[in-house]
Amino acid sequence: MAGVKFGVVVFPGSNCDHDAYHATKHVLGESAEFLWHKESDLRGVDVVVLPGGFSYGDYLRCGAISRFSSVMKEVVKHAENGGHVIGICNGFQVLTELGLLPGALLRNESLKFVCKDVHLRVENAEGAFTNRYEKNAVLQIPVAHGEGNFYTDSETLKSIEDNGQVAFRYVEKDGTVSAAANPNGSLNNIAGITNQQGNVLGMMPHPERVVEQLLGSSDGLGVFESLVDTIAGSVPALK
Repeated sequence: MAGVKFGVVVFPGSNCDHDAYHATKHVLGESAEFLWHKESDLRGVDVVVLPGGFSYGDYLRCGAISRFSSVMKEVVKHAENGGHVIGICNGFQVLTELGLLPGALLRNESLKFVCKDVHLRVENAEGAFTNRYEKNAVLQIPVAHGEGNFYTDSETLKSIEDNGQVAFRYVEKDGTVSAAANPNGSLNNIAGITNQQGNVLGMMPHPERVVEQLLGSSDGLGVFESLVDTIAGSVPALK
């Protein structure tokens, strides 16, 4: 089977696009290319990556302008047809603005920009983005954001939890959930969620920054390896 093709969307203000490209192209060894936000052709990619950064300078609110970029119409079609989409940090914010994921990302509870390593617990190890991990595995992955406080109404929150849509949760090093382990005030310590179908993931931490031991950790590589396994048919494409 031909390899998996990743498309990294580039907005004005994106600053983690090259990290995502490096992770998928040079570390993972798959095909990858950049997709400029004004394009209207995804060029046959299997996975769309919405990278971190400050698209359009975060004017209005994070992701609010990016959702109207030409390429996003195709991203929505891709997702609705079962294609895989991952939004990292600012990309997660864009996905909630688009309505591809529920909820919203609010200002951090501290009202300060947070940039540090955090610990995540893998909540669902059967999904398209997490099947390379063991359930309850604890990962160390960095965050860097000012608006990462996941919020939604109580009914939607219950649905997300009941449906197994929580992919990652902020925890202590030993895997226990605590307020101290939560860097932004997210409800239920949620760090990443999927849509109901399981083919769209949004997460605030940056897995693309920890894919090589040279940089101290490769804990994030499993997210991208999981996608390759899913698309190659090793595991079901959708939950």
